[in-house]
Amino acid sequence: MGGCRRELSGTRACRMRKEGEMDLKGRDFLKLLDYSAEEILYLLDLAAELKEKKKQGVLVDRLRGKNVALIFEKTSTRTRCAFEVAAHDLGMGTTYLDPSGSQIGKKESIADTARVLSGMFEGIEYRGYGQEIVEELAKYSGVPVWNGLTNEFHPTQMLADALTIREHFGYLKGIRLTYMGDARYNTGNSLMVLCAKTGMHFTACTSAKYFPAEELVRQCKEIAAGSGGSVTLTEDVETGTRGADVISTDVWVSMGEPDEIWAERIADLKDYQVNRKVMENAGAQAVFMHCLPAFHDLKTRIGAEVGEKFGVTEMEVTDEVFSSGQSLVFEEAENRMHTIKAVMAATLGWSDR
Repeated sequence: MGGCRRELSGTRACRMRKEGEMDLKGRDFLKLLDYSAEEILYLLDLAAELKEKKKQGVLVDRLRGKNVALIFEKTSTRTRCAFEVAAHDLGMGTTYLDPSGSQIGKKESIADTARVLSGMFEGIEYRGYGQEIVEELAKYSGVPVWNGLTNEFHPTQMLADALTIREHFGYLKGIRLTYMGDARYNTGNSLMVLCAKTGMHFTACTSAKYFPAEELVRQCKEIAAGSGGSVTLTEDVETGTRGADVISTDVWVSMGEPDEIWAERIADLKDYQVNRKVMENAGAQAVFMHCLPAFHDLKTRIGAEVGEKFGVTEMEVTDEVFSSGQSLVFEEAENRMHTIKAVMAATLGWSDR
């Protein structure tokens, strides 16, 4: 079994996997708060193993005959490709339901949709709006439900981030991660949970207006107290980024938010852009991460429109940082597929024995 790390409970997670004790079959994957540190490390170990097998050309199509439904109320390049390729590699078929192809919550209730789909598929992925939707899907589904993104949480992205960090540094426990920008929603929330669970040190560096919700911060601080990690909120860029191992950010305006929000976000968050000064303050060891897409230039329609309207050429990250040797964004994007494959494999009962 490859990919075991001597960190936190990583060796025990590997041992449990070898002995068959770590059984996630039938589990939903809705948010990392539902998973223990050992279970998270197990999924990372499995992802590393599956990634190695793919690089070696070793087939892992042990879930032949199974099919999964992919519900996308919010479209995505990386999430869709990651789920489809991962399912194909495992031998499964996929049915993609885009915003126009699903009646969930419109002509058919979420509960009824869950019952219908779980009678036809072995697993259901949901990417869309409120966390309560994916939670209700899971409540009424007879098969595992996986969260591809909601407003509140983005757990599959977190596994990809964690695998990327571990591949680069060799460990997770003790890593100092600073998130800059709007930390109130899925990426900021989920990075805070990931760090708390795995003993990393999380800092939200942004205007207080964009700090995560107080209750989630309290919960994560309690978890971090037991894992050796920490949670810090600061408005000071110099303090918040000094010595950070990982500088992470996301787009300032999320899908589904009105265009007029751009003016407010640019004004509020311009001081929290990831640029050369930030990376130099963090240090030579620091890497840059972003879940993508990123507005680091004007080569997209929205980027060009925003640039023309507000006179900016870069937003949450400069192109200099995005394209630098410190940037791990494309390794991070590839790891979406490997970690999603691990989640589906584990919850659907894939076995390497």
